Amino acid sequence: MAIQKSILRSGLSFLSSCERRLLSRETGVITSKCSMQCHTKVLSRIKQLEDQTTVSPNLTDTFGRQHTYLRISLTERCNLRCQYCMPEDGVQLTNKSHLLTTDELIKLADLFVRQGVNKIRLTGGEPTVHKDIINITKRLRSLDGLDSIAITTNGITLTHHLVELQRAGIDHINISLDTLNPDRYEKVTRRSHRGWKRVIAGIDLAIQLGYSPVKVNCVVMRGFNEDEIVDFVSFTEDRAVDVRFIEYMPFTGNKWCDTKMFSYKEMLDVITNKFPTLETMENHPNDTSKAYKVPGFKGQIGFITSMSNHFCGTCNRLRLMADGSLKVCLFGNAEISLRDALRSGCSEDDLLALIGAAVKRKKKQHAGMMNLSQMPNRPMILIGG
Repeated sequence: MAIQKSILRSGLSFLSSCERRLLSRETGVITSKCSMQCHTKVLSRIKQLEDQTTVSPNLTDTFGRQHTYLRISLTERCNLRCQYCMPEDGVQLTNKSHLLTTDELIKLADLFVRQGVNKIRLTGGEPTVHKDIINITKRLRSLDGLDSIAITTNGITLTHHLVELQRAGIDHINISLDTLNPDRYEKVTRRSHRGWKRVIAGIDLAIQLGYSPVKVNCVVMRGFNEDEIVDFVSFTEDRAVDVRFIEYMPFTGNKWCDTKMFSYKEMLDVITNKFPTLETMENHPNDTSKAYKVPGFKGQIGFITSMSNHFCGTCNRLRLMADGSLKVCLFGNAEISLRDALRSGCSEDDLLALIGAAVKRKKKQHAGMMNLSQMPNRPMILIGG
């Protein structure tokens, strides 16, 4: 019985210790003496898990990529003004009446989950500023077939919200932090350096609450924070965090310049010069981050190499923006409005046809562009991190 490791990993948490002992790594061979009733129960659960991985043709593109991961931007608003995310003079926010309501968001999420999406990530803007985030999380958690709800946050108000978010159903957390220097934090976020301490407190609280690893997203920019790469690696020594170094990417309004881009290979050279024993770790299907670890450290590091070594071939992500637009590629500017379709009384079959047509138009890589800086696109804050 061929069972993918990813299925086993997601499924074991649902099984009792007795049932777990029945499973071999990939073959399903019985490895302990247990009742036939227990045996049958485990095999039934495995079949259920395998059925949940079925993805509809509407979410499969022409390159055979099955899209099981939906990123939902809850809001365009944010309490920071990060340089790589938002233009210095701000953005024109969408009128509230043109944003998805909670009911519309849940209806679309349910549709995607029934088509095979098993992971949803809540983004923004800053998702924690959305007043209905707890209710949204609880309602998403009730969707049959949804295995994971994650959130990407700047961490500013995390100590106020995280306990309630965890109770509501948040399984995984990513926290953005681009510098370990409070003064630099003020520069990159265009907000008070006091926020830096709040983010660190949020990271530590997430660890205390059992999130493991807590992912810390760090956008590396030449001339700004590349000299802190080694410090971020050291940050993983006594914290169970996964620091993910992200290559600087071009978006409208972030004053892209290719000389600011500090590549994955350059980062790796800097790190191995200080930590020559750095080890590679196993990467799983659809991972965006190349994982590494310093032996003996509690945490690990990774590299998101969108610019220098793309991972488009295994992309399984779709993006639903706060205004109800569906984006099939982060770098693409082709969008369809599911909000307009919903409000016009579009049937579920017609909605699926719209989604399927958009997915089928997805390009092989980087929205079909060789030079991403020439592709008109939304500012990152209006897409969703």
